[in-house]
Amino acid sequence: MRLLISGLSVIITSYILPGIHIESFFTAIVVGVVLGIINAIIKPILIILTLPINLMTLGLFTFLLNGLLVLATSSLVPGFRVDNFGWAILFSIVISCVSWFLDTLTK
Repeated sequence: MRLLISGLSVIITSYILPGIHIESFFTAIVVGVVLGIINAIIKPILIILTLPINLMTLGLFTFLLNGLLVLATSSLVPGFRVDNFGWAILFSIVISCVSWFLDTLTK
């Protein structure tokens, strides 16, 4: 169920943001899986390494890290394209909101 919610969140976010391009629903599911793996493995390491700057910016640097991770996902998954870094940051914010909303609907 979580996999479908993730794919649906990616599809909905790509319809909301014109700078995000996804070829199919299967690609959206793959994006959700790859982004989940990157967030589970690489993001904690990056958070620890950038802790001083993250503390100085009161956590706002995390948005930049999320954008970088979305760009990394777009380079790994064929059929998923992000136009620029700004769209990647917006994608990370909107997908969090959409995923939260869909999670509350399923509970």
